[in-house]
Amino acid sequence: MTVGAFAPFGDVLDASGQPDWFINQGGCGRFHDRAQLDFGPDGRAGISIFHSEPSPLPCTLDLVERHPDGSQAFLPLDRHGFLVTVAPDENGRPGSPLAFLTASGQGINFHRGTWHGVLTPLKGNGLFAVVDRIGNTRNLEEYRLEPALTVY
Repeated sequence: MTVGAFAPFGDVLDASGQPDWFINQGGCGRFHDRAQLDFGPDGRAGISIFHSEPSPLPCTLDLVERHPDGSQAFLPLDRHGFLVTVAPDENGRPGSPLAFLTASGQGINFHRGTWHGVLTPLKGNGLFAVVDRIGNTRNLEEYRLEPALTVY
């Protein structure tokens, strides 16, 4: 997964390259403002913990979803990469899906309205911190893919 390839769908969150600056008397590098968080006019940021069962490859992609009212960031709490599937929007429906594999230590932030597959850790404990919109709307649209796709 690269920043440029994933840019149409969201942000890659990692600590690659040089920190933007150092804090804590120089003992901590800060990689500053790595995501475009968007919670809409009536939402607020919330932090949740997700625990998902690992799904080793190959796996089936039969459902995508999107969040029309806010962005959604996934930060793995282990060092294992995970599978990220996304699809461009084509007139309110998902277009042709793309699959990305995160590197160890990378997280992602889906932009508001991005079609994406379900959380898919490939190994490890599947534990993630998730930063997303908390508000009064459901903020979820689901779309079943028929036929289902296989990701190898």
